Formats: sequence, C-alpha cells, structure tokens
Amino acid sequence: MNIQTSTIHTYEEAVAVIKEVGLLPLAPLFDGYPSLGGMTPKEAWHSDTEQDPWIWRTRFAADGVAAYGKFIKKKAVFVSKDLLPLLLAALASKETMEERYEKGEVSRVALSLFGLISENQGIDTRDLRSKAGMKEKEKKKAFDQALLELQGNLDIVVSGTKEKQDEHGEKNGWSSTSYETMKHWCDRHHLEQTSMTKEEATVKLINHFESFTSVAAMKKLKKIF
Repeated sequence: MNIQTSTIHTYEEAVAVIKEVGLLPLAPLFDGYPSLGGMTPKEAWHSDTEQDPWIWRTRFAADGVAAYGKFIKKKAVFVSKDLLPLLLAALASKETMEERYEKGEVSRVALSLFGLISENQGIDTRDLRSKAGMKEKEKKKAFDQALLELQGNLDIVVSGTKEKQDEHGEKNGWSSTSYETMKHWCDRHHLEQTSMTKEEATVKLINHFESFTSVAAMKKLKKIF
C-alpha cells in the first residue's frame, strides 16, 4: 500500500494503515505526512455509516488498535500499539504526577483532573467537569487547557464517547468525550513498557518515520522527538 496516495474506505483498511505508519493524525498535521482525513473520502465523514471515519476514531481506541488523543501539537493522533512503547520512552516523563507538580511542570488543575480520571477510568467530560467543580462557564478554558496538557504529556488518552441522554434514555444532544489514564489503557490492552532509554527509543522512532515520510515531514517530526 502506498500510504501517500491511498484512499481508505473501510475500518479494516484504516487499521492496516495505522499499523504500518505507527502514528496517524486525525487531520493533516504536516505536509507530506499521511492523515486519516487526507486518506478518506470527504463524503464519508459524519455519514453515520460503517464507512464513517468519525465513528472509527474511538473504535480504534476501544479495540486496542491505537491510543487516541491530542498528543502532538494539541492535535488528535492515533498511535499504534507497536509504536506506543517507543513514543512513551521517548517523550513521556518517568516521574509521578505529584513529583512533576512539585517541580512546577504540571498545573494544579491538571493534577486535580488526573486524580479524578485515575479514580474514575472512562469518565466523560460532563461528569469530569462536575466532579472537578468546574461547571461554570468561566472555568471551561482552564478545564480544556488542563485536558490538553495531560494529553500532550501522554498522561491520559481518549477512551471513547458517551451519548447524552434524557430521562427516557433517548439520545439528547452531542456525545461527550471520555478519558482514561495512559497506564490504564496500556494495562487493558496488555501493552508492556520497553526497556529502551529515551535516546534509543528516539533513534528507533526516527528510523521508522524516515522509511516512508518526506524530508520536509521529517524535519517537523524531529522537532517533536
């Protein structure tokens, strides 16, 4: 499969691409690098059919195909099970959330939300805001920024979506994103950490991406790793 020019029509084809590239953005992230949005027909999106990539995005996470979250440049990406241990070794902190907070590397809101997500794995955004005492409109920005911070630090992942329902159990309004900790997702899908050092993992990641991406895209990727 030529991933730069291929068009994906089915969930199974998308899974194959994620396994091949290891890291697949939901929408175009870099010029010369594939994305789910760039490889699927526009008319398939939000079609509410089996060919709808918007539905696939949380299925990848639920099926254990890929971790899903806004891990890079505050943009949503999928990271395959095979590549995730390398990404965690290269980018994730080895210190606890509390240790990083004490050093000023994590915000107080992020620390609080991480604790709530840890105690309520798979919690949806509405419940999380309520439990955090951040339902007020003026607190939404800080709440959203903390979620981006936690995803960017590879501390949490999107675990799925939860439909908003009325008292009769009928769908009522937009679905809400659900979150779990990265460790919980890895444990659920039997993913073991690599023993590689940060430097070793970084070299292996760069070698992997150089095998199929453009020179321009590699310059962007090397800034991340």
